Amino acid sequence: MLSLVLRLNLISMTIRYLMCPPDFYDVDYVINPWMEGNIHRSSQAKAVEQWNKLYNILRELAVVDLVPPQKGWPDMVFTANAGLVLGNKVVISRFLHKERQGEEPYFKAWFESQGFEVFELPPDLPFEGAGDALLDREGRWVWAGYGFRSELDSHPLFAQWLDIEVLSLHLVDNRFYHLDTCFCPLTGGYLLYYPDAFDAYSNRLIEMRVSAEKRIAIEEPDALNFACNAVNVGQTVIMNKASASLRQRLESLGFTLQETPLTEFLKAGGAAKCLTLRITEPIVPAPQEVSHVEARIIQMQGHLLDTGLVNRALDVVVDGGGSFQVLDFKLGIQKQSTSEAKIRVSAPDREIMTNILSRLIEIGAILPTETDRDVQLAPVVQDGVSPDDFYVTTIYPTEVKVNGVWIRATKQRMDAAIVVDQAAQTATCKLLRDLRIGDQVVVGVEGIRTAHRPEVREKSTKEFSFMGAGVSSERRVELIVEQIAWELRQIRDRGGKAVVTAGPVVVHTGGAPHLAYLIRERFVHALLGGNAIAVHDMEQAIMGTSLGVDLQRGVSVSGGHRHHLKVINLIRRYGGIKQAVEAGVVTSGIMYECVKQGVPFSLAGSIRDDGPLPDTQMDLIKAQQHYSELVQGADLILMLSSMLHSIGVGNMTPAGVKLVCVDINPAVVTKLADRGSVESVGVVTDVGLFLSLLVQQLQKLASPLVET
Repeated sequence: MLSLVLRLNLISMTIRYLMCPPDFYDVDYVINPWMEGNIHRSSQAKAVEQWNKLYNILRELAVVDLVPPQKGWPDMVFTANAGLVLGNKVVISRFLHKERQGEEPYFKAWFESQGFEVFELPPDLPFEGAGDALLDREGRWVWAGYGFRSELDSHPLFAQWLDIEVLSLHLVDNRFYHLDTCFCPLTGGYLLYYPDAFDAYSNRLIEMRVSAEKRIAIEEPDALNFACNAVNVGQTVIMNKASASLRQRLESLGFTLQETPLTEFLKAGGAAKCLTLRITEPIVPAPQEVSHVEARIIQMQGHLLDTGLVNRALDVVVDGGGSFQVLDFKLGIQKQSTSEAKIRVSAPDREIMTNILSRLIEIGAILPTETDRDVQLAPVVQDGVSPDDFYVTTIYPTEVKVNGVWIRATKQRMDAAIVVDQAAQTATCKLLRDLRIGDQVVVGVEGIRTAHRPEVREKSTKEFSFMGAGVSSERRVELIVEQIAWELRQIRDRGGKAVVTAGPVVVHTGGAPHLAYLIRERFVHALLGGNAIAVHDMEQAIMGTSLGVDLQRGVSVSGGHRHHLKVINLIRRYGGIKQAVEAGVVTSGIMYECVKQGVPFSLAGSIRDDGPLPDTQMDLIKAQQHYSELVQGADLILMLSSMLHSIGVGNMTPAGVKLVCVDINPAVVTKLADRGSVESVGVVTDVGLFLSLLVQQLQKLASPLVET
């Protein structure tokens, strides 16, 4: 709370504003959405009339100084953007767009002529004055916007120069490109603002600093009329236009609302506040220079431009609520050369910085060597519960720095924690449920890096290269099948490992005999699925139907809806699938070939399963563990029309394993292909047709098996 003496001083202080006559005002260019379609459509006469009305209203409440307008700089009328004033100090604006940069020397000269101490930001650091920096009316801090016109890195500088706390707010709606278009601190600690113009972090910060009874959140119609772009002098609020409900709210709080049309200036994206700059801003006793902005430097290396990696990194920073400055970029001089980038990342607080850095590390960014530190560890104090701020792993190989040495984490998978044994110099990816008291878990982002496989620039003419990542719905399925068949043959002949995740649709679409062929010919080395794939496969083998449908004739069989239950009952009588095969009850099909060829399989149960089969694991944790064991060492995983099982397998599979997702539903394919691995591909087609074509192609290749 301000002292009584200070309040009396503020009341007695002569309030002054700076304005600029609209002699040369017009919409000459487009630098914000409001200017779109309004080039030279502003009436000069009407603009002068509206400006004069605002000028006269303000002169009754305060002293108004004028800065001479300059020809060629039509937006100079918006004096709010001249700079940020506090006491006898002013931070002159650095305009983002060249269309306004010529205003800077005129505003600087005016402030110097009035005896202000002038501070100037570096030329390449945009900051647009009181358009993006608004003092709280209690004088305790500066609200500072960033995202469109002003850079976050400017905030620590003017926090230092003005010796005041700065709270950074991220603007996310380009219609509200300046903070003062959607945010207006009022006398008494009240706040008029449009919440949808800000990200979640900023809204949370606003709610932490301004109590609910003092927050005046407006709706979009008022926001589009620039109700927040208002001038507040004492208990008077001057604005372009307000709805009846907003007027009622302000008057109920003791404010007097004065509306004055400023439609000609809205065409350029401004209203009352934009047209004025308060130049008597009192300094609160016991100033405190505080900036919550954090800054870190990251490095990236690789084919940054042609793979779009640097664009992805910058998007991560901006989308995460941060800001960036490219400090250095070395472009590879030949097509096989890699590029290097050094980027300064800023964020409004530590939490957001940690989130941004975590995402950047995921795509291969690293902290510079000179700032590398050992990984930060925190102990587990409750079984199955990680410490706060634990690092969440991705599919990419991850290394952590322990005692100055980089150690590769074992059992790499997505969505795990990393447990470090400092004595043994080991790091292991562990699911949360597997954590035990005393485990040392990696927290924060220090001392962590991920390794991404370099993009292949040229295809070898001697060896077929696996298809690039993506979803294939328009490419010829036959061509993709040829590529997959070639890969499967290579894996088998070199003694590698291919895993299949399959759903019951494989059987329903007539693909069971083809998958059985792949298993019999040892192209498949493990099978993952649920209760249904096994039930319907054996239903077809024993009774010739799948879900009661005769697959040969495509018609329902009388009483066929009971067939799958009869099969379940029969297998249960024998004690399991292997026993039924050995007893001669099951003589063909997918499960038959698994048993005969010694191919391990894992059936994960669910709440919807009938029976289930004795082989179906109904303990979810044990099923996940068995899946994970069978996936270990895989070179390729073929995912056939089983969304949930495939997603689960994808999450436990590290980068470097080639994934092929086949489904008739493009949404399923996209979800699996988007996991980020460059070795993944999605095929949108009927799975039965796909398997048929795959078997035909493998038979054409007719390569002899290499014994291992």
